[in-house]
Amino acid sequence: MGHSLRQGCGLMAEVFAILLVAAICVALFAGYPVAFTLGGVSLAFALAGSALDLFSLGFLGALPQRIFGVMTNAVLLAIPLFIFMGVMLERSRIAEDLLETMGRLFGPLRGGLGISVIVVGVLLAAAKGVVGATTATMGLIVLPTMLRFGYDPRLAAGVVAATATLAQIFPPATVLVLLGDQLGNAYQAAQLSKGIFAPASVTVSDLFAGALVPGFVLVALYMLYVVAVAILSPQSAPAIPPDPKAPRGLALLGRLIAALIAPLALILAVLGSILAGVATPTEAAAVGAVGAIVLAALRGEGRLWPALVATVMKTAQMTSMIFVILIGATMFGLIFRGFGGDDLVHRGLSDLPGGSAGAIMVVMIAMFLLGFVMDAFEIIFVIVPIVAPILLAMPGVDPVWLGIMMAMNLQTSYIHPPLGPTLFFLRGVAPPEITTRHIYVGIIPFVVIQLAALVVLWFVPGLATALPRALYGGS
Repeated sequence: MGHSLRQGCGLMAEVFAILLVAAICVALFAGYPVAFTLGGVSLAFALAGSALDLFSLGFLGALPQRIFGVMTNAVLLAIPLFIFMGVMLERSRIAEDLLETMGRLFGPLRGGLGISVIVVGVLLAAAKGVVGATTATMGLIVLPTMLRFGYDPRLAAGVVAATATLAQIFPPATVLVLLGDQLGNAYQAAQLSKGIFAPASVTVSDLFAGALVPGFVLVALYMLYVVAVAILSPQSAPAIPPDPKAPRGLALLGRLIAALIAPLALILAVLGSILAGVATPTEAAAVGAVGAIVLAALRGEGRLWPALVATVMKTAQMTSMIFVILIGATMFGLIFRGFGGDDLVHRGLSDLPGGSAGAIMVVMIAMFLLGFVMDAFEIIFVIVPIVAPILLAMPGVDPVWLGIMMAMNLQTSYIHPPLGPTLFFLRGVAPPEITTRHIYVGIIPFVVIQLAALVVLWFVPGLATALPRALYGGS
């Protein structure tokens, strides 16, 4: 009878774990603040579970130590530095110069302005690493230009929204830093569960290297789509009429080189030092932050101090948001495990047909659907710590490949209607001629492209793993 009672209590505790996740999803969908929803709902379930003798409040004793570990994590220190770099670059007018020059270079071709927008978006993504900043910059500068030259509003909105989200996948993307930290912990836990007491590690640098080739594949698919639209529907992506006053030939080439020097130098300083193993991501982020200040000073016409104050305020706001969410997610993780939720997830994934592939497929679908109601940071902090140790303990699962699959999936969640954050960012800065319907319809082909890129990466994992193995000898 005692065994049956314990079994019944265990079953009830797992039911509480399921209800905890459902309650958080409902609260988030209702619009409650994420960080306080994660912590508050979890604490309420912990108290209710304790009253019913289904949960031990002793689990919460580990919370202060975990929060201290979060706040002193050297890897996460890169987050405010990369955010500072991205926000400060908004003040340096690099995007305006790049777009104008690239537009003159490709503009005479049908679809050439769209191609220019994608190229500029790649450079901004690699220099900023923050989707919101990239979307605001691109939307304010690019959309009016594309509309002025006769581009279809749907195509213009889709190109800008999709290109802005490249900041989710191109290093030094904030998402890759957070995923690298979470997957590093999960990979070590997975190896320890197998009895490997000298576990290998996966780092942020591994994910940075792994993201490059898939990122450029995605860019190539975007460009092919714009070219196809220009061929099949010329009126949707017309050529820019030549400006007799604009520089040509060597003068245009010189202007292009001058416009590229600053962003390329910053990208090489930050990303090159990480990939070469000269600096850690945190050290490279500090170099990038200083470089952004220098660029703003050189191009800010004496307005550096107001820009610096505004940048520090914005950085503090965004960093606080991320870390408060992480603290709330830490409480959720403790309480979810206290109810036996991790065992429930482990059994559920292990019993799925198809082995490792079936489990990963279910997790990917779940992450895609959660993107309708949860932000990428929330998914990384809440879902990844639960499922990643289980997936990485399965045979044949490469941690870098899994990380890039998750990153591209989260990137897709940023743009798929109706609740993709990028769509709201763009709606906030778009000119009146661009309606919400234009944005939603225009982004659908790019969501399909994203999903196609995920399928390609699923069947060709070497796209994500080859470069890290060449640089660092494998994960």
